[in-house]
Amino acid sequence: MSPGPRQDLLGMFSAGLRAVDGYTVVREALLGAPLSDAPVAVFAIGKAAAAMAEGAHSVLGAQIADGLVITKPGHCRDTLGWPCLETGHPQPNELSLAAGERVCEQLQSLSADTQLLFLISGGASALVEVLADGIDLPQWVRVNEWLLGSGLAIDQVNAVRIALSRIKGGGLLNWVGQRPVTQLLISDVPGDRPEVIGSGLLLPWPAHTGVPAALPAWLEALLRRSSAPTVADPRPVTTRLVATNAHARVAAAAQAERLGYPVWRHDSPLSGDAAQCGQKLVAALRAGDIGVHVWGGETTVRLPERPGRGGRNQHLALAAALELDGVARAWLLACGTDGSDGNTDDAGALVDGDSVARMRQVDCDPVAALAAADAGSALAHSGDLIHTGPTGTNVMDLCIGLRQA
Repeated sequence: MSPGPRQDLLGMFSAGLRAVDGYTVVREALLGAPLSDAPVAVFAIGKAAAAMAEGAHSVLGAQIADGLVITKPGHCRDTLGWPCLETGHPQPNELSLAAGERVCEQLQSLSADTQLLFLISGGASALVEVLADGIDLPQWVRVNEWLLGSGLAIDQVNAVRIALSRIKGGGLLNWVGQRPVTQLLISDVPGDRPEVIGSGLLLPWPAHTGVPAALPAWLEALLRRSSAPTVADPRPVTTRLVATNAHARVAAAAQAERLGYPVWRHDSPLSGDAAQCGQKLVAALRAGDIGVHVWGGETTVRLPERPGRGGRNQHLALAAALELDGVARAWLLACGTDGSDGNTDDAGALVDGDSVARMRQVDCDPVAALAAADAGSALAHSGDLIHTGPTGTNVMDLCIGLRQA
């Protein structure tokens, strides 16, 4: 017998996470398409780096001549004995710059017969950097602060980052030489474009392509002043997507079917303003068929000058809770698959028709919280936050709705 709707929804989310686990997808990819017998240097960069590195080690073992993991704070694992650098995320810092130099130096020190395996996941854009000439760390931090609160789509955000970097947009190829290169990618971007994931360390991106037209004057001046190098002789890179949001959606839907629910999978990616998206999902849930509805994608939030606690999933969930207020037998889960959301260590939230009432019972104003980008505080009052810890993956967000008769 099912333990109840809330536990069922959490189980669906967990099933989605298992399907895109970094260890599993890298292991399966390397078993399915083995590398050559030459020595391998492994560079794992991103939120899922530690899990992906473990997956590679489980297959390659003693064939690995060198290994380096670069990830966000709290995500290192002490299982391989490789150097593991925890650098800045979501805001880059001096450790991000040191990690960028470390990668370049390590590449230059490898023997010519070493093949390269890069394991890239979301978060890499902030975690590792070598800045373009004319850009310093305070300027870079200011750029990222603006980008994170701008409400721009991730491809536009990364286009700006690429224009200010020596290693993004394929720039890292300048340190690769003629060594064979394979990269396995976990996609955290809409459309799963490899050149956008992690700002495309190994895939050339024409300078300033995709940069938004309307930018602050100070940022436009910075872009004009920067001189990101081109890749003189880019070598072919074997690129494989090993996990995407679609994989997680399929697995979540399959779990719902196992539990006996009618399931409706929506393949159009979620995007745009998080609050508006939450409102639309509730409208679709109430107007749609009885059962489970599964969505995925990545929304945005335009932040006030002093945002409160939360991220895009909590923002979406709070907006959804306001729409669900008083509605019986309806629930909506909105979570980041990396286990974090905005400036919090919560993955997101699971709201229902009583969430707003629970907030107001403790004198929390959910409307004011939404306006202040403080959704996390309101959802903490209602007991709706979801905490998973680091998940070993990052394929954007899952939203799972349930409506019962």
